[in-house]
Amino acid sequence: MLRRTFIALAATTAMATSAFADGHSKDIVDTAVEAGSFTTLVAAVEAAGLVDTLKGEGPFTVFAPTDEAFAALPEGTVEGLLADPEALSAILTYHVVPGKVMSTDLSDGMTAATVNGADVTIQTEGGVMVNDATVAAADVEASNGVIHVIDKVILPPS
Repeated sequence: MLRRTFIALAATTAMATSAFADGHSKDIVDTAVEAGSFTTLVAAVEAAGLVDTLKGEGPFTVFAPTDEAFAALPEGTVEGLLADPEALSAILTYHVVPGKVMSTDLSDGMTAATVNGADVTIQTEGGVMVNDATVAAADVEASNGVIHVIDKVILPPS
């Protein structure tokens, strides 16, 4: 189940709309690949060995950082994580919540347990945020869950 969490990073608003126009037939991973602009996420999911998990039955809720979100990390961070599958998996699974949580299910100040085991905090006042990341696109449905696109990579507490 830990491995099912990560792929959700794959959808942007425009890409997600076309990817789901066919009735949500694509899983979280296929949606990310098809979008074409989530190369960092796809590479990370592959490096962490989470592809099969995220193609699984689910459902999963993925808070998916964009390529731009990964690019904003300090220089060398992504490369270091790709070389450390255990640390990479811990970060990726922090972006996944078991079950299908739509934006209408969220409330200000709520917490949600991630597949990683640590909680994320949701804020809904003045826009939806997960920890310190802003939700740029919500409720992108996939055959095995839902993706909420975020503008930052969120890191689990150390």
